[in-house]
Amino acid sequence: MTPNIFKNLKTIVTQIVHTCKQVLPKTPGTGRPRKIEWADALTFALYQHTSTRATKKSVWSDFRESLHCAYSTFVTAVNEAAVIALRILFIVMRLGRRNAHLVKFTDATDIPVCLKKNGKRHRTMRGLASWGYSGKGFYFGLKMTMTRDDDGRILSLVFSPANTDDRKLFRKANKDIKGVIVADAGYCSKALERDMYIENERWCLIKPYKNMKRLATAWQLALYKRRFKIEFDFRSLKMFHGLATSLPRSINGYIGNYILALLSFVLA
Repeated sequence: MTPNIFKNLKTIVTQIVHTCKQVLPKTPGTGRPRKIEWADALTFALYQHTSTRATKKSVWSDFRESLHCAYSTFVTAVNEAAVIALRILFIVMRLGRRNAHLVKFTDATDIPVCLKKNGKRHRTMRGLASWGYSGKGFYFGLKMTMTRDDDGRILSLVFSPANTDDRKLFRKANKDIKGVIVADAGYCSKALERDMYIENERWCLIKPYKNMKRLATAWQLALYKRRFKIEFDFRSLKMFHGLATSLPRSINGYIGNYILALLSFVLA
């Protein structure tokens, strides 16, 4: 199973790099040659997020004999591959907007950076993370706001401290997106709906609170019910692509993990 997964990923990465050559960093004319080429580093990184390997150490162990490099070198190469992954992810989202479905969904999910009991002592992400609240309770970490269309294309991503106002993130995530944008009651705001509205181009359909005296039509209720799609995406990202983790020991490690998990999900 392992060789097949890696072989398939290598084929995909090679095709992407060949098509979008600008995603690769420029190779310096002097200095030592890279132990692991950019495309191979990205393949190893995506392999971790699409297989059952939870750590870089386990991936390095799988390919140790063929890599011929130290574990520290491997970790550096994989973390650097996140730069390529970010460029590819950006291109994919831009292309997705061109052919996006009329209906879009926006929601946010919690991304803890450590266990709740370790939040007060956590240092690595101290400057970026904060205490926040989700349906599971309080957590220390980040919040990821995502917009996807009804066909499953990711159109926008925003990372922020966990205590950031959802309405502010909604504006930032959807400032360049058109169509019908559906969101849950957490984004309920007359000012938000008014400011985001563009005649014949954009309309925000935000589900009202249960105690609000607002009536919804049958088609509006049908769109509200389709929000389960973006919730399933969050579930898949966390359970099968390793989006949420507490294992990295550097900021670059955390950010790289998020970007690679997202690209792994997009290419799946």
